[in-house]
Amino acid sequence: MSALARSVDALLEATVVGSFSRVGYGVRARLGGWPEADRRRDLRGKTVLVTGATSGIGLATAMRCAQLGATVRFLARDGGRAEQAKARIEQAAGHDVDVAYDLADMSDFASLRAFAARLSASNPRLDVLVHNAGALSRSFSRAPDGSELTLASHVLGPFLLTGLLLPALRVGAPARVITVSSGGMYTQGLDLAELELHADGYDGKVAYARAKRAQVVLNREWARRVRPDEIVFHAMHPGWADTPGVVSGLPGFHRVMRPLLRTPEEGADTVVWLASTDEALGSTGSFWLDRRRRSEHRVPWTRGGDGDALWALCRQRTGWEGPLRS
Repeated sequence: MSALARSVDALLEATVVGSFSRVGYGVRARLGGWPEADRRRDLRGKTVLVTGATSGIGLATAMRCAQLGATVRFLARDGGRAEQAKARIEQAAGHDVDVAYDLADMSDFASLRAFAARLSASNPRLDVLVHNAGALSRSFSRAPDGSELTLASHVLGPFLLTGLLLPALRVGAPARVITVSSGGMYTQGLDLAELELHADGYDGKVAYARAKRAQVVLNREWARRVRPDEIVFHAMHPGWADTPGVVSGLPGFHRVMRPLLRTPEEGADTVVWLASTDEALGSTGSFWLDRRRRSEHRVPWTRGGDGDALWALCRQRTGWEGPLRS
């Protein structure tokens, strides 16, 4: 990027609305030479797995990866919605494309284990894993293992699935694991004593933001423990996008901010860029927005947090014991 482009990007990043809205995306896309870079991207011969791909950012990610030639696998909870998404992905590709889905629940660890076994048998090589599934729950509920649902579906389930698919990812080395976090995580730090909310005084927005913070911390922990020549790990946030999840989880925010919200495709742009560009293989453990590494903190009180303790919690809750090394 030129000095002018860097200055404009920094000015946008110093704000919230300017950075996270469609304004930030639109300006940055014109400053950074994105069309020229996109012409060099190609996912032919690669297998990409996207969780939560029946709508929103996950569907947009799967569609764009198919357009770039990838073999697309996606995980869904509802067969009817999955069939509709499969048809849309195939139509978007504009050419013959290999698209298939499986059904599992990210909050149900037995379901994830069964899915991982099926996928590994049918697709022993995995090049890209995109953790996108999740939702903002407005009321308290529990996952099958007894954990609060948001923690299970956003933190524990993705941790388990990553661990189970490490052998397939190593076959695809250098492979990539990309976690779709949220700008909401900027409001919360990592405190294990407060990570899992309880029924009394439950606040779904807080539970969601804390889980998204935990995702970013786990991204760094995976990067610290797995060789980068085998797998790189990146977390990102998509900005404010107009998705079904935002409509249902944050209806007031959606109503007020709708004119400034990004499209799902704009929200998915950095996910697909991380999945397909050589630049993403040059680092691991980073946090991204609009194709650039960003700080994980905007206010000082969110710093800190014990990544080792979070890792131990995830291993204990999911029962995944490794191994981490090939």
